[in-house]
Amino acid sequence: MDLWLHVGMTPASILPARSPTTAPAGRRGQSLALVLTSMTSVQVGAAASTHLFGSLGVAGTTWLRLCWAAVLLLLVVRPPVARLALRDLAAAVALGVTSALMTLAFFGAVSRLPLGTAVAVEFLGPLGIAALRSRRLGLVWAAVALLGVAALTQPWSQSPSDRVGLLLAAGAAIAWAGYIVLTAQVGERCPGLTGLAISLAVAALVAAPLGAPQALPHLTVAGALACAGLAVLAPALPYAAEMTALRVLAPAVFGVWMSLEPAIATTVALFLLHQVPDSVQLVGVLLVVAASVGAERTALSSGADNHNRQGPDPDPQQQAADPRTRTEVRS
Repeated sequence: MDLWLHVGMTPASILPARSPTTAPAGRRGQSLALVLTSMTSVQVGAAASTHLFGSLGVAGTTWLRLCWAAVLLLLVVRPPVARLALRDLAAAVALGVTSALMTLAFFGAVSRLPLGTAVAVEFLGPLGIAALRSRRLGLVWAAVALLGVAALTQPWSQSPSDRVGLLLAAGAAIAWAGYIVLTAQVGERCPGLTGLAISLAVAALVAAPLGAPQALPHLTVAGALACAGLAVLAPALPYAAEMTALRVLAPAVFGVWMSLEPAIATTVALFLLHQVPDSVQLVGVLLVVAASVGAERTALSSGADNHNRQGPDPDPQQQAADPRTRTEVRS
């Protein structure tokens, strides 16, 4: 999850792809630390959000987070909406609608399930995309992931509330898959952070009918400031960390490291929410992480094989200038 998880676009979608060989060896360790910082920030923000559910509501907390994130990006980016083509604007709007649905579904799941479980189920979305981009081996990784999710969720012993949480997490996974596809399109159509700023504003508007009635009657200055701080934890801090890391790491390496997200979510939930997984659930987390890494590397290998069959690289300067070379990694 993400950084951009539930709030917008990954920095990888607005940067040209880099070769791993261009990264200075001495900076790789720092960059990997920044990736871990980004993921931890997102999960700490998600865990901290649960403490506001009682006073502001699940949808209310989600809406306020989106509002602060949108205001922050709109002030910084000031997107030239009037100069965008209608189809480009439509793509950003579609991304915003998808982001809102994904965020509402995810936090609805987190209110009913352990954080690590909700993240693992939702991770089936990007994992499915990676599996589809790979060869037949991708189906093996998808099966491993489903086995891990079954071990985590143990649906045979779930209460009705837990089953609703699982359905919401599955809905968030489907929305995340759509979000990845739309992010790639927006990254190609909209310059810089324009698409991200527009999509966050749209997401806040879409979430308003559910979130505003819950939050506004009970909103205090402390609650508003808390949501502002959560907006810093995601997306501000993750964006800065990921943008810096992607200047050194290849997007493919970045994507493999992001596969640690379910494990980080489980660890954060253990220390901040006192959600202690049993041994079967720990095995489930490991299976989901292994499947994510495997699917990402298989997709990368398939892409390399296709590249080799297509011939040598085009001129690097022309490739960097071509918006189609922007690589989408995550949502």
